[in-house]
Amino acid sequence: MKRTDKVIITCAVTGSIHTPSMSPHLPITPDQIAADAIAAAEAGAAMLHLHARNPETGQPSQDPALFAQFLPRIKQSTDAILNITTGGGLGMSLDDRLAPTKTFKPEVCSMNMGSVNFNISGAGAKIDNWQHDWEKPYLDMTQDFILSNTFAQIERAMTELSDQGTRYEFECYDVGHLYNLAHFVDRGMVKPPFFIQGVFGILGGLGPDPENVMHMKSTADRLFGEDYIFSALAAGKHQMRLVTLSALLGGSVRVGLEDSLYAGKGVMATSNAVQVAKIRRVLEELSLSVATPAEAREMMQTKGGDNVAF
Repeated sequence: MKRTDKVIITCAVTGSIHTPSMSPHLPITPDQIAADAIAAAEAGAAMLHLHARNPETGQPSQDPALFAQFLPRIKQSTDAILNITTGGGLGMSLDDRLAPTKTFKPEVCSMNMGSVNFNISGAGAKIDNWQHDWEKPYLDMTQDFILSNTFAQIERAMTELSDQGTRYEFECYDVGHLYNLAHFVDRGMVKPPFFIQGVFGILGGLGPDPENVMHMKSTADRLFGEDYIFSALAAGKHQMRLVTLSALLGGSVRVGLEDSLYAGKGVMATSNAVQVAKIRRVLEELSLSVATPAEAREMMQTKGGDNVAF
């Protein structure tokens, strides 16, 4: 792993997993997404991972017109790296998933590194009254759903997006996804440093166990040597302890309402900034330094915030 004494905090602001009925604090509208993202940056997030939603229903959307309503506002208010999803919402076409990144040419976008069973059907088990008709069917369908990221899809995405200078948050839900990335590295399709985001706790992917975090990092060490930065995210209640382990291993961290709706056991997070501030306190108590956006740009070798199309 690339050796550094700085920890990059990424905040995933809204995502496409949680639905409006799960939390009144989940950002839905462009105004809410912009405000929450800016507050998260002010709390210490050097990178903001961004999705959009239909402002009326909260349903995940990759409509570039929605991204256009918050990307410039966030850029004007903070120096954080803006990272656009190419995962989009579950079941979207690849064309839809890539549209915002192709339109806005950000410094960073996400890149899922393999197909995976992605079962979030139990996420709404405690909800009796749904705000919108789409929510429960959206969750239920994932019992028979594969998050598709074939080699052909990944190659197409890399080919179309690399030409615009966008770097990647390589999301790896399993150890095999690291080998998929190594395949594209060997073909010269992506260049170091690689920002590898280990994903833990999604039903269908790697379990939320400390041993899995260490195994993923040690595997990445063998495959990529010092050419990568390791980071981790963990679903739900596993978030803080596993991302803290990542930092202790020399890596970076991701928090945010995309990954967990809570700030502690039984305590809902009232904003993304609450989670960012919490992990920042943890890191600083451990004598770990939090990277500024400028330091994160240097570590990731991005093209810079002025070289985007928004």
